[in-house]
Amino acid sequence: MKAFLINKYTKQGLQLADVSVPKIKDNEVLVEIHASGLNLLDSKIKTGEFKLILPYKMPLILGHDLSGIVKEVGKNVKKYKIGDEVYSRPADFHIGTFAEYIAVREEDLAPKPKNISMEEAASVPLVALTAWQALVEIANLKNGQKVFIQAGSGGVGTIAIQLAKHLGATVATTASAKNFDFLKELGADILIDYKTQNFEQILQDYDVVLNNQDNKTLEKSLNILKKGGKVISISGPPTPKFAEDINANGLVKMITRFLSFGIKKKAKKKEVHFTFLFMKANGKQLAEITKLIESGIIKPVIDKVFPLEDTNKALEYVESGRAKGKVVLKLK
Repeated sequence: MKAFLINKYTKQGLQLADVSVPKIKDNEVLVEIHASGLNLLDSKIKTGEFKLILPYKMPLILGHDLSGIVKEVGKNVKKYKIGDEVYSRPADFHIGTFAEYIAVREEDLAPKPKNISMEEAASVPLVALTAWQALVEIANLKNGQKVFIQAGSGGVGTIAIQLAKHLGATVATTASAKNFDFLKELGADILIDYKTQNFEQILQDYDVVLNNQDNKTLEKSLNILKKGGKVISISGPPTPKFAEDINANGLVKMITRFLSFGIKKKAKKKEVHFTFLFMKANGKQLAEITKLIESGIIKPVIDKVFPLEDTNKALEYVESGRAKGKVVLKLK
């Protein structure tokens, strides 16, 4: 099968190669990939930015999102059969969706929403699971609360805004003014032009912040929270708890303690809570997201679709930061 991979950490493009179709284990499903979503995480893994916490073996096929059709099932698989349409964010160390086939653990799969295309489905898993784990699992966001979702027109932002509105929250977000109408349609209540406005001067007494920007923006976010509020960061810095959760070695635990010390100290001083989120694959949560998509509560947002052979062009576009919603590869 065709696949885009790296043989070492690099800032160069991915290599197109012919590799063997994966052999499935008893708890796995072989999926013929019809579409694959791209994420900035793919670029960060490619350059080695995450090699301490995600020490992958080479060669490595990249890609964290897929939709497709089940072609083979392991003998212990109970929920899926050949021909089923599925989608997934495969677990860490089981990635590889920039390819024609992939072996996915049954627990990481969910039925593809029936009312959207394969390309739309492939755009969903990583960003929707991130939004779910931040707003539902960690924040426990309630009706009537206020949430600030940074970079609303990005992949996570477009889904998080819709999910937060479904949960009954007032939603503020940052974007360029040209995207304001689009974000209002998704449900954003308060729109802040990051080029000309300072969100610190506009927002106050917020319950939750979903941070996906730099540390300077993260520190500013502490100032808009009410006492007991929560800032959940998906862009760092990682914490010792995260290091424990991934069974990291002592060196990584020490590094995360150093990296997160400053922000944790400032959060404690302001009597708010800081959490670092590195989303996890979760088929059960993705099945809940399927229900929200099929009921029209969440709608995928796609900027561009590229063919598999243009994977490097697609990844460059993701890295540019210009995408509104998600970028997807179409294989079938």
